[in-house]
Amino acid sequence: MGSDYQPDGVSVTAYSLANTFQGLKEIPGEKNHPLIVWWLSLCGLDGHPDETPWCSAFVNGVCWLLRDWGIPRTNSARARSWLRVGIVVPIESATKGWDVVVLKRGQGPQPGPEVLDAPGHVGFYAGRDDAGRILVLGGNQSNTVNIQPFSIADLLGIRRLRC
Repeated sequence: MGSDYQPDGVSVTAYSLANTFQGLKEIPGEKNHPLIVWWLSLCGLDGHPDETPWCSAFVNGVCWLLRDWGIPRTNSARARSWLRVGIVVPIESATKGWDVVVLKRGQGPQPGPEVLDAPGHVGFYAGRDDAGRILVLGGNQSNTVNIQPFSIADLLGIRRLRC
């Protein structure tokens, strides 16, 4: 099978694969969700609990599952690391499928996209809501994988992982 192999009638994208994980969440207390722990290990965080910020680990995990298709990943738990992969896409051209959204995170003024070593959040582009907010399918959104709205003012960039 080549890197572009897809069975007849099957259309898989990073978004569609990520969407299969909706509802997966951290396990409260001393136990840890083994899949979250594995995603963190892909980012060099072996042995870290599922309470560790894992939004970038989730995106890396989805991309790891698509590795035979040449989908890039950052191998980093830093959300802003995704600003270095893929092709820059303006918000007007963003689509569900292969686009990742990188956002600022935290209180007060935050640095722009030129600063990678700062708080951030990353997930898959899931559209826009009626209020103009960006919808993000991501991990570690209220400790689960789900779709949440984010202010466009927090947008650092959108990257397309596959054309």
